[in-house]
Amino acid sequence: MTAPTVQAADVNSGRDALRRRLLDIGALEPAWVPAFDAVPRSGFLPDVMWPHDMATGRSRTVDRASDPEAWQRYADSDCPIVTQWDDGAHHGPEPGRSFSSSSSMPSLVFSMLADLDVREGQRVLEIGTGTGWNAGLLAHRAGAGNVVTVDVDGVVATAARAALQRAGLPVRALHRDGYLGFPERAPYDRIIVTCGVRDIPYAWVEQTAPGGIVLVPWGTYYGPAEATARLVVAEDGRSASGPFTRPVGFMRMRAQRLIRRQHAAYVPPGAMDRAEVSSTSVHAADLDGFVMGLLVRDVTHVADREREGRRTIWLYGLSDTSWGAAVFRDGRHEAKVYQSGPRRLWDEAETAHEWWETHGRPGFERFGLTVERDGRTRVWLDTPGLLRQWIVQPARPPGSRVRGRLGGGETSGAPLRCR
Repeated sequence: MTAPTVQAADVNSGRDALRRRLLDIGALEPAWVPAFDAVPRSGFLPDVMWPHDMATGRSRTVDRASDPEAWQRYADSDCPIVTQWDDGAHHGPEPGRSFSSSSSMPSLVFSMLADLDVREGQRVLEIGTGTGWNAGLLAHRAGAGNVVTVDVDGVVATAARAALQRAGLPVRALHRDGYLGFPERAPYDRIIVTCGVRDIPYAWVEQTAPGGIVLVPWGTYYGPAEATARLVVAEDGRSASGPFTRPVGFMRMRAQRLIRRQHAAYVPPGAMDRAEVSSTSVHAADLDGFVMGLLVRDVTHVADREREGRRTIWLYGLSDTSWGAAVFRDGRHEAKVYQSGPRRLWDEAETAHEWWETHGRPGFERFGLTVERDGRTRVWLDTPGLLRQWIVQPARPPGSRVRGRLGGGETSGAPLRCR
């Protein structure tokens, strides 16, 4: 997915212009305008923050004390803003190494709230409190007493709780493991997750009333691409199913951050000389993205930077040390392929690509998920049970490591789309 660029108008518009923009692009539904007006994002942002330009991948420091006008412009912009680095270990005004909490683009915030379809009086659980702004909007719509929000980071949860209190919205904001949900207040009519996950715990389905909605950004370990799945809980409460609604890019749930083996564990010295060699005519761009992650299981994908007209695409197995690589060169229609290990990963990728071509190059919007009581997640095309299904493996791939299960929240990974 192509990330939207932060335009000058987006950071010089003010709240009235932002409201008009969100209404014009269809992100802000009229039913959510009262919440937009009553709960400004600026009330939930820290004095020092880091607006993020998704086109360049860079963040800049904005200090309210030294430049209050710039601070307010960014607060009222359709721009993601980093609010924490390095899981809270970073200190000082300069950007840190890895963003770990943020305030999402308002256009995405209200698009997801529209997907959630919250009504007055409904009970809502939010997994990932972040700044607290999203919980505040939910509280204005559903009633503060009906909203619970949990975050893995105690400092983040405390700051959000204070901001909600200042806004006159006494939401129950807790330092909890989002992976476990919050069964004490179940059942919920709606659960919204604001971190990217690779494994959907059945607890979220179990804690949602039949007919209720679980809205969750989901993807695979193949790469960072994600889409929001709008899952409706079955009447018998034993499963939840629904389509993907929009492409997103969220910070990863801390419990599900993948730590892949080092490259040398797959490709030790001399391994390229011993590898099986072939060629491919598949374009490098067709091997990237969300759908390929659905089709090629237990694999992660890495693209080297282009150097002197040459670029290498790597595939690494997560269940063993299988690997594959294709070397693409400018002006050549075919790329040289190397692969080794128990699996022939590049062959699998080409088979997946052929299937994708045969079925009309379906995009994310034709796929959906079903989460079942046995803990499995099934991916389907067009209709549950129709055509091909894939059973998604649990979030802890054999042979790889995932950071210790600490829970959910926007306190996990990338600033692009998190609250």
